[in-house]
Amino acid sequence: MPHEFEVREEVAIDATPEQVWEAISTGPGIDSWFMGRNEVEPGEGGALRHSMMGHTQTATVTAWEPLKRFSYQSTANPDGTFMAMDYLIEGRQGGSTVLRLVHSGFLGDDWEAQYDALKKGDGMYLQKLAAYLKHFPGRVSTFNMLVPGPQVTDQERVWKTFASALGLTGTVAKGDRVRLTVDGLPPAEGVVECADYPSIPSVCTGDALYMFMYGYRGTVVVEQHSFIEGVDGEATEEAWKAWLATAFA
Repeated sequence: MPHEFEVREEVAIDATPEQVWEAISTGPGIDSWFMGRNEVEPGEGGALRHSMMGHTQTATVTAWEPLKRFSYQSTANPDGTFMAMDYLIEGRQGGSTVLRLVHSGFLGDDWEAQYDALKKGDGMYLQKLAAYLKHFPGRVSTFNMLVPGPQVTDQERVWKTFASALGLTGTVAKGDRVRLTVDGLPPAEGVVECADYPSIPSVCTGDALYMFMYGYRGTVVVEQHSFIEGVDGEATEEAWKAWLATAFA
């Protein structure tokens, strides 16, 4: 039977309410920090379509108050499961913003593992959103990808492998300078914006935002959002697939 759940998170963002609104309520904005491809029909009652790995999920916009509130609820599955997202925007002095998220709904038979992943993932994605608006304000991604790797039980191995790809050892913390080196991709200098053992939710280089995540049922995941033209998406994705297969063999 479906299990009701609720996750509450908030994040302080060094961006205006206008910038936050664009990032959470438009397709190109969501694409620049969240997973998959997204389309949003503005206004209450509009449709939101989220496509990833060959599957498209639809949702209905349930609240549309520009610069204040954006909410939507996914179409219910035959078993009664669905998810609802409710974002509340609060502007602060100095042009900053606090964004609050209530993520609720009903989960299926595997609800415990799903809930654990959501509790971890929601906060990480909000930190990733904050990193996007800090480093790439006014820009939207030209290429974004999510590449899942194998399931790994050793968290310390995951942590060390992620850190190694960034040229880091030992403790990883916000502000650490990195050098991303992955076979098949050009080296890139950057900075850690958020570290949450054993995941590294946000790393920013001059032209891309990355997430290294230890996710649902121990699956390792890499996400990339690029903000320059001319990225060879197919080659980039293949390079990450090869790295995941080799690094966690």
